[in-house]
Amino acid sequence: MIAVILVSGLAVQLLAHRLRVPSVIFYLAIGVVLGPELLGLVTLETFGEGLEIIVGLSVAIIVFEGAFALRIDRIRRASTVSLRLVTISAVVMFLGTAAAVRAFTDGTWEIALLIGALLVATGPTVITPILNVVRVRDHVATALETEGIVNDVTAAIVAVVIFETLLLDDLGVPATVLSFLQRFGVGVAAGLLATGIIYLLLDSDIVPERDVQASQFLVLSAAIGSFAAAEAVAAEAGIAAAATSGILLGNLGIDNREEIETFAENTTTIVLSFVFISLAALIDVEAIAGLGVGVIAIVAVIMLVLRPLGAFLATFGVERFTRPERLFIATVGPRGIIPASVATLFAIELELAGSIAAGELLVGTVFAVIFATVLVEAGFARQIGEFLGVSPMRTIIIGGGRVGQALATRLENRGEYVVVVETDPDVAERARAEGFTVYEGDGSDTEALRAADIDDAKRFITTTADDDINLLACQLAITKFDVASVYSRVNDPDNVDAFDSIGVTGIDATTATAAAIDDEIERPALTHWMNELGDSHDVQEVEVTSRELAGKSIRDLNARIPDDTFVAVISRDGENRVPSADSVLEMGDSVTFIGATDGVRRAMERFHPHD
Repeated sequence: MIAVILVSGLAVQLLAHRLRVPSVIFYLAIGVVLGPELLGLVTLETFGEGLEIIVGLSVAIIVFEGAFALRIDRIRRASTVSLRLVTISAVVMFLGTAAAVRAFTDGTWEIALLIGALLVATGPTVITPILNVVRVRDHVATALETEGIVNDVTAAIVAVVIFETLLLDDLGVPATVLSFLQRFGVGVAAGLLATGIIYLLLDSDIVPERDVQASQFLVLSAAIGSFAAAEAVAAEAGIAAAATSGILLGNLGIDNREEIETFAENTTTIVLSFVFISLAALIDVEAIAGLGVGVIAIVAVIMLVLRPLGAFLATFGVERFTRPERLFIATVGPRGIIPASVATLFAIELELAGSIAAGELLVGTVFAVIFATVLVEAGFARQIGEFLGVSPMRTIIIGGGRVGQALATRLENRGEYVVVVETDPDVAERARAEGFTVYEGDGSDTEALRAADIDDAKRFITTTADDDINLLACQLAITKFDVASVYSRVNDPDNVDAFDSIGVTGIDATTATAAAIDDEIERPALTHWMNELGDSHDVQEVEVTSRELAGKSIRDLNARIPDDTFVAVISRDGENRVPSADSVLEMGDSVTFIGATDGVRRAMERFHPHD
């Protein structure tokens, strides 16, 4: 059965990748097929008492890998929203879910609080597959990843504490809080200890710097070792230990980091498929159906009220997050391994203690929410992202120096998704510190460009001070990856023809500088206005793709153009002209809008609704 689960999981990974659908959807489906509801090949008796150990170690590896990939500088860029998601939003979900369970079922407050604690967790098991198919800007991905990792840890510990102190022994709130702090402290301490030991071993002569394999296994042993040490002291403290060691080792600048991260990702792929399918097979459809309309109401409250409310509170007042990004966070919050595994184990203990109804309520509610959120929020994540437009045009910029960063800043201020490729580690780190998504590699290397996801790029720009590198990178972008729009900085004016000959729009640095100085002399007001494009005003050119608006004059379209915006230029067949009120727009025309930022964006959406 282990072989069947593993092979099935890896097979659907390939299918999910091909269909660009989060893999958890297929894990859930295979689990139901293999479970007692259909084929009956996987049941609680399949793994016996070993289920808790298998799930625990798997979760430790998954959480460790997610934490290892989280860089402190990335967390810092989304720190406000991340902090609110793991505090304010988590509390809203915890108390709101508990209140919904209490209102729509006959469960006690203790069981309601237990369910509320479990359903706070999203986790890397469901968030990572979504972010693999929905490309979002770095700060959005970081906020969701941080929420998943931190809430996995706190949800598991809080659930165990509530189960032991309130549900079993009824020790009261003070004892519950103290128990949480103790378990969390044990986890952090175990994580610190494991990190220290592994770091000393990696920094010693015992592990040669070039021994990548030894480094990979040592780092992975931090996840398993810290988890086991913490679990030996306090139940569920191991998840906090794995997360702690993952974040610390991922930010200590250890050798062979990229190889270690790849190894951890591959390991996670295997254990994720195994543990998710195994737990999905244990879904008790009868328990869910037995809850009636109450469970539907609980699911609706969580998905339509609590998640949007938590996301709104987390992103309120944070300008970096656009409205579509806020809605995406509000819409996507599926539940994963932690609620499923812990609820299964608790239900077994409750049934052994004679509380069969409480166990059925726990399992039924938790699995109903997992099933609904994974099916809807994860299953349609790509469609949701496309509808909201959270994946702005990807622009690859080769060179993270002053020119590259200045250009990246202007593009990101327009809401575009920019990836900077840079060879120099120091320059790359400075670009990251400024908040850019940076891939460290050679921009004239095919594999480096592929790793930077050039396949998804609609625009490619080279900005290095070396024309040879710029020309080679542009050739690769055009011939290997078929990028339509390619631009380049040309440092030597004599090289402009070489770039033009292969279809690259070359920007002669000498002429551009001269033109900029001339603009300052002859038209300073307009130059300053153009250089200060940002929050208050903007200039954008867009193709007319709206069949509803094509064939109408500017006079007829005035009502569809925001009051603080106007059409400055219409481009057709290579000719540019300033329109009159009687000028008629045609499909495929390029229209340049000038005005307030919000007005320009609304006009672009109306005139260019289709890619």
